[in-house]
Amino acid sequence: MSQYILLRHRDTPNLHTLDGYQASGGFAAFQKAVTTMKPEEVLQEVKDSGLRERGGAGFPTGIKWSFLPDKIWPHYVVANADESEPGTFKDRELLEENPFQFLEGLMLACYAVQANLGYVYLRGEFWQISEQIDGCIAALESAGLLGENLFGGNYKLSLHTHLGAGAYICGEETALLESIEGHLGQPRLRPPFPATSGLFNKPTVINNVETLANVPPIVEHGAAWYHTFGTEKSPGTKIFSLSGNINKPGNYELPLGTPFRELIYGHGGGIPGGRGVKAIMAAGASSTLILADDKALDTPMDYESTLQELGAPLGSASVIVVDDAVNIGWLVKKTANFFKHESCGKCTPCREGTYWMDHITQRLIEGEASLQDVDLLYNVATQMQGRNLCALGEFSTMAVTSGIEKFRDDFEALVKK
Repeated sequence: MSQYILLRHRDTPNLHTLDGYQASGGFAAFQKAVTTMKPEEVLQEVKDSGLRERGGAGFPTGIKWSFLPDKIWPHYVVANADESEPGTFKDRELLEENPFQFLEGLMLACYAVQANLGYVYLRGEFWQISEQIDGCIAALESAGLLGENLFGGNYKLSLHTHLGAGAYICGEETALLESIEGHLGQPRLRPPFPATSGLFNKPTVINNVETLANVPPIVEHGAAWYHTFGTEKSPGTKIFSLSGNINKPGNYELPLGTPFRELIYGHGGGIPGGRGVKAIMAAGASSTLILADDKALDTPMDYESTLQELGAPLGSASVIVVDDAVNIGWLVKKTANFFKHESCGKCTPCREGTYWMDHITQRLIEGEASLQDVDLLYNVATQMQGRNLCALGEFSTMAVTSGIEKFRDDFEALVKK
């Protein structure tokens, strides 16, 4: 077996082709499920595996699938391939180099929730990848792995791609659904939730690419096998997208529970010029800044430890390393500008709050702000929290508040003298 579960293409040739994927055992799990397992048995296997969502909060995947009611039909499954978080590039590698494992995971998810139609929603900049996935779907149809009466049974399944228009907000699952339906990509008010009223107002499961790519090996090898990786509460491996002030940026597939120190120094090769690590952003731009002391570097990267020990969600595990030459006020300006640009404008706290955070941080960078402006920036951010329609507004405040709390000297160094 490959040393990888997800990044298998790195040591398995031609995995991006259907012949190459099948030669390495591809679609054995899907055939096993459709021919020998009931849909509820597949769902239970995923639930028993402890697989957690790989895109944000780490919610248990099998439990999410089980929320779909069995009295409202049809069911849909949507793969979220709108990878737009700054610092996140794991799903792109899977889509380009190991697409059939992802598609098999999507197909297994469809079978588990008894959906006959699945969608792959890709960010607008992924138009070339969209064409590639369309080719993969066509190959599956020609091979009889999609369509009617699969494996001589009664199950039928079709997959389609949908290309967005390059809006970060469409990574939010309800805005994504609005976009597929042809509406403006803005979040929906919840409840109702997608599990009961999702795509076309029907029960819908939404999972990201990395989450779905975990499903085929779980179905093939079993939940107990999956628990041999990672930790008790965060089983399996995770792709960590490492970037920032680092010698060897890239995607690293490691067991959940691996310490930050091992990722940064063991795999990432340390900091250019031998500089020290000042801060870590564990979830891309949507991060609470972590003060990179020995405690933080030795903290396991999993869904419990980083939050409980450091007060910072692991999120998508898009680890951005910040060295001691960087002024955190300058860094926060970058995040504030990004979220201001990407706010959909539907709710007032986010629309106005991101504008003012960007405006104040710009004044700081230009040396035109006062000490009172640092307090004003913090006040704007805290007043936004808990008042937004979706998570974008919350994410926009995380670097601001944690930056001022942990690195206030950097902000004060920027004020008008």
